[in-house]
Amino acid sequence: MDIASPARSRFFGALALAVAMAIVVGTALAFEHVGGFIPCALCLEQRTPYYAGIPLALFAALAAVLDWPSILTRGALVVAGLLMVYGLYLGVYHAGVEWAFWPGPADCATSATSGLATDAGSLLADLDAVTPPACDDAAGRFLGLSFAGWNVIASLGLAAVAFFLATRPAR
Repeated sequence: MDIASPARSRFFGALALAVAMAIVVGTALAFEHVGGFIPCALCLEQRTPYYAGIPLALFAALAAVLDWPSILTRGALVVAGLLMVYGLYLGVYHAGVEWAFWPGPADCATSATSGLATDAGSLLADLDAVTPPACDDAAGRFLGLSFAGWNVIASLGLAAVAFFLATRPAR
């Protein structure tokens, strides 16, 4: 691969995209497992585009570094961008539920099990003690935005990067 080639810039761009996606979802996981924030059903659903997008961006990086046909790299980046657009939609929907712009799903408080003991003897007591959060109650806000609001910003930025890399003309 030529040092100034578009394939090289797509390789590094796709690799950076995968790392950025991993940082975003890793931050959410850290807030859950280290910070003790129990995610609601919509919070968990917002992670799905990242779980699918990370390996896709890594595939795009691999396709670029191995000089596979450009359509593979570009196609993977477009699909990664579309996944981030879906993540953007999920974030806007969840933030709207939190701000009471529209109702959330009826079953949004039934999915969280974080913090439960694995000891079968205390499982029933733990089920009574742990109440999963409702989707319309933001766990916290930083600079006026909830986790869902920050996901909107992250998803928008990552989608823009993915689409930029996919549509960047060859030199």
